[in-house]
Amino acid sequence: MPTINIEGGGSLSCRSGCILLDALLSGNTFSESPCGGRGLCGKCRVTVLSGAVSEITPDELRLLDKEEIKQGVRLSCMTKVLGDCSIRLPKKESGHRILTGGLLPEFDRDPLKGFGIAADIGTTTIALSLLDLESGKELFSASDINPQKIYGQDVLTRISYEMEHGTKAVADLQSAVIDCMNLLISRLCNKAGISPEQILRISVAANCCMTHMLLGINAETLGRSPYQPVFTEAKTVSAAALGLKAGKDTLLYCLPQISAYLGGDITAGASACRLFEETRTVLFIDIGTNGEILLTHGGRILGCSCAAGPALEGMNISCGMRAAEGAVEDVLIHRAVTLNTIGDAPPSGLCGSGILASVRELIKGGYIKKTGAFVSCELQPEPRLLIPDGSRRKAVLCGTPEISVTQEDIRQVQLAKGAILSGFTVLLREAGISMEELDLVIVAGQFGSHLPVSSLTGIGLLPECLSDRILYAGNTSKTGAVMALLSEKERKKMEHLAKQIDHIDLVTTKGYEQIFAQCMAFPIKAKENKHE
Repeated sequence: MPTINIEGGGSLSCRSGCILLDALLSGNTFSESPCGGRGLCGKCRVTVLSGAVSEITPDELRLLDKEEIKQGVRLSCMTKVLGDCSIRLPKKESGHRILTGGLLPEFDRDPLKGFGIAADIGTTTIALSLLDLESGKELFSASDINPQKIYGQDVLTRISYEMEHGTKAVADLQSAVIDCMNLLISRLCNKAGISPEQILRISVAANCCMTHMLLGINAETLGRSPYQPVFTEAKTVSAAALGLKAGKDTLLYCLPQISAYLGGDITAGASACRLFEETRTVLFIDIGTNGEILLTHGGRILGCSCAAGPALEGMNISCGMRAAEGAVEDVLIHRAVTLNTIGDAPPSGLCGSGILASVRELIKGGYIKKTGAFVSCELQPEPRLLIPDGSRRKAVLCGTPEISVTQEDIRQVQLAKGAILSGFTVLLREAGISMEELDLVIVAGQFGSHLPVSSLTGIGLLPECLSDRILYAGNTSKTGAVMALLSEKERKKMEHLAKQIDHIDLVTTKGYEQIFAQCMAFPIKAKENKHE
């Protein structure tokens, strides 16, 4: 069997002809693969230093530049291991920015003593908090990137992994989350000077797919029509039976789901924001890989979900990356280009807020048409950022390293923006009200909390008329999990609330395709087509 030697230490074996990405995953070795190994994203780059591997494929020639190919860079999802070889893995991103705090209302707590864990398990990130059950005080928090990312950046890619690999995939996805939670629990307990055995309760808020995968329940039914979950009710299970390091009698509580794509994280958010008590007309949006939207009006709560895609979190973007050190998080184009990065480090790519800021500035500067197409290079304003990109064009924001926005990047942002805007447009229509009648827009979630109003309205994800009615609520999924951890009364409220929300299926909504197409248009103003 061929041996794969990894620069910096470590090796693994595989059968001859094995896909390199599969070998790395089987060996629990990190490899970025947002598209799940389908040869679409071009992110699973490794450098082959020596040895026997298959010839470079036409798709690799398309996705890699000449300099990368010269240096031996390959896409691991398209490279077969034919014999012993040595490879170099890309440097891991560091200094990830993960939001753990959020809106937390007053509520009645249970009379308890000991320690508990509140967890927010998202598609992209996992955040845990250690709480003193008696005082209700959060002692410490810890977070990390969801390690399931190696099986795909979004839930549908991970579901496809289950469809293709069966029970092994179910076990792989479950163990990835459990191992991460155990690592974070250990970190929290070390900080507090306690043992994991002293943890008496664990509550989890997660989307429907993540809840299935945490519990080791095959999520395939979420990925094919009629897209029905195996369960939606709240679940209470033994933490030890799942493999979690806690007390031997510790129970884990998973918040109830609303539907296949409105999960326990949204139940948590609706509870934390007290939507069931609202007398105003309020729109709640949790922006992430999936966009979940609730509208409360006249005593009724409507909900829908839309596939915003990973573009809003920096993935599936040509120069995209997570919100880590060196990621561009804001952009200003005025006579020159100014890039602001996380940690003030040298720019290395665009995270979600960075790509939206880039598109906002390109719209404002007159580089992009209402349709999303770049203007011609000859008609572009100053500074001249557009250059030919094959048969298309791209906007170069930085030369070393090159950080650019391609026409396909614009398209990905358009699709995400169109999905979210069309989602709440349908809810408003269903409720029989106009955009102007909204009293408040609550923006929640890890990604949404880092988006300034100027970016939300600048690309038209939210209409400009709502700019003075936007409230950032933070990580309401985790704060909802805190409420469930500390109060049986709140758990009962959440279980009742999940059944009261009316889910609207956008796909079967009359005229939805036309609404979606209209919502993809960018808000171009004549006065914004030239710099001052």
